[in-house]
Amino acid sequence: MRILITGANGFIARNLSVHLKEMDGVSVLEFSRKNTQQELINMCSDADAVVHLAGINRPENDDEFSEGNHHLTEVICNALKSTGRKIPILFTSSIQAKLNNPYGSSKLAAENAINSYSKTTGSNVFIYRLPNVFGKWCKPNYNSVVATFCYNIVNNLEVNISDPNVELNLVYIDDVVKDFVSKIFPKEITNTTEVNPVYNIKLSELATLVRTFRDDNELLNIERVGDGLTRCLYSTYLSYKTPDMFSYKLMSHKDNRGVFVEMLKTKDSGQFSYFTAHPGVTRGGHYHHSKNEKFLVIKGDAKFKFRNIVTNESFELNTSGQTPEVVETIPGWSHDITNEGDEEMIVMLWANEIFDSKNPDTYSSSL
Repeated sequence: MRILITGANGFIARNLSVHLKEMDGVSVLEFSRKNTQQELINMCSDADAVVHLAGINRPENDDEFSEGNHHLTEVICNALKSTGRKIPILFTSSIQAKLNNPYGSSKLAAENAINSYSKTTGSNVFIYRLPNVFGKWCKPNYNSVVATFCYNIVNNLEVNISDPNVELNLVYIDDVVKDFVSKIFPKEITNTTEVNPVYNIKLSELATLVRTFRDDNELLNIERVGDGLTRCLYSTYLSYKTPDMFSYKLMSHKDNRGVFVEMLKTKDSGQFSYFTAHPGVTRGGHYHHSKNEKFLVIKGDAKFKFRNIVTNESFELNTSGQTPEVVETIPGWSHDITNEGDEEMIVMLWANEIFDSKNPDTYSSSL
């Protein structure tokens, strides 16, 4: 299937094009400002579906609105009509199409041209009036406040907020692309052109959250970035990092036993770290009342010892990096780990809570 995308160098188009190219049996025809009108007409003749994303929103004069929005859409519709085939069109209009201004009027005229095409040919058409779309590859300091905030804050630049209480309605680029693909390759017939979910956030809250992403690195913290708006914003924020920002240093606590390095601290799911131990070295020798940990030996051979601090019941087990096995610490049981191999041992560690030096819940105890 051949999909024609107009406005191919734009933010939405780039994301859509990448997703379509990941699909078997799909080829993408790309129209941008570098192409001629005749090339556009030729592409329409070859296309099996059209995603019309091209448009003008910042012209030097108002006449360009009509030329870049209405007239270009008519060229596409006429070219598709001439094929004699029912070729669906998906069109991104604007929420301003209901407003009486040159830009909105040109988008409304483009909508009318597409609806007329549908009536004449019987082709399916999908007209979207999208709210603010955000995500990777969106141009900062242009028409996306999310892109601007992410770019500026990543680069330690100021962000300007004229009214902190302004509320944004946002849709994430991956959700937009998913919805578009469902129209191009429908599993069921639907004319719904609303992308979900729509996220709502105030400008002040947006700026605060993005600043938190930046500042968290120093503290090794991470926000709840697994779902919802925070997930989408975090991915967007990361996309504005340049290669020299792709890594950051961690503090290594070194002594005669080996090293201990904290990696990541979560809001409510504990923290991740790792430690090493030289041959014959024993680490631990303590118990917890509530804290619990999970150990995974990545390299080397380990012996774990446990003792119930009340009953003195004891238990030992051996693990190796050759056979991945998680060993858990149990509240009320003293525990330690000894490197029984001939090489450095490396152990990954998760604790269910962030270490608090004022309330460590860690008590020395011999085994």
